[in-house]
Amino acid sequence: MRPFSPDSTSFVTMPSSTEMPSFTTTSGSNPVIHSTAQLRFRARLAEALCRQKAGGREPNGASRGTRQGAGSSSGNRGYRALQPDPNQEQGSAVVEFTFLALLLMVPLVYFVITVGQIQGGSFAVVGAADQAAKVYVAQPDASTADAAAEQAVALALSDFGHQADRASMSTTCSPADCQAAGSTVTVTVHLSVPLPFIQFAEGLSATEVEASSTQLVGRYR
Repeated sequence: MRPFSPDSTSFVTMPSSTEMPSFTTTSGSNPVIHSTAQLRFRARLAEALCRQKAGGREPNGASRGTRQGAGSSSGNRGYRALQPDPNQEQGSAVVEFTFLALLLMVPLVYFVITVGQIQGGSFAVVGAADQAAKVYVAQPDASTADAAAEQAVALALSDFGHQADRASMSTTCSPADCQAAGSTVTVTVHLSVPLPFIQFAEGLSATEVEASSTQLVGRYR
């Protein structure tokens, strides 16, 4: 117990002599002892009142500061509970990157492969039309020239990985006699480029490419 040291702010109003409990003395009591007991009672009462006023304690014995501290502590715990734990966020970036990579990279890679296949089909029809026109003008008759030109188209397309049944060939001559010396023979090859990795879909195609080549029928063959 700390010693009582009253200051200017710790004085409280002392009860008057009329409010103090009265002590009855017997015929044999000493008045000096009776006054000493009253002084001790008043000193203890004043000390208790000063201590209660200085500490801010409530009637049930709990101080206001303790209650406020408990309230702020519980509020801080609730605020920390609402905040996300940084340790629980580990690994989410890897999952998101993998998902976005699959979502964006797969269509992009497929588009690049499709463009490459279309470009390969363009090169295939250019080579097929050129070879077919050269073979056509070198044949002695029309029936042999048609068969040789179709064989040249199938061979040129197979070199680029395309099937001959997806291509068609047409021939035009000017003048009409394709075997006459000085005539021009134009061979046009059409090719339907399929979508990559979807070979089972017969009606689907990426695009259709074509190329033409013109050769002059020579006088000496």
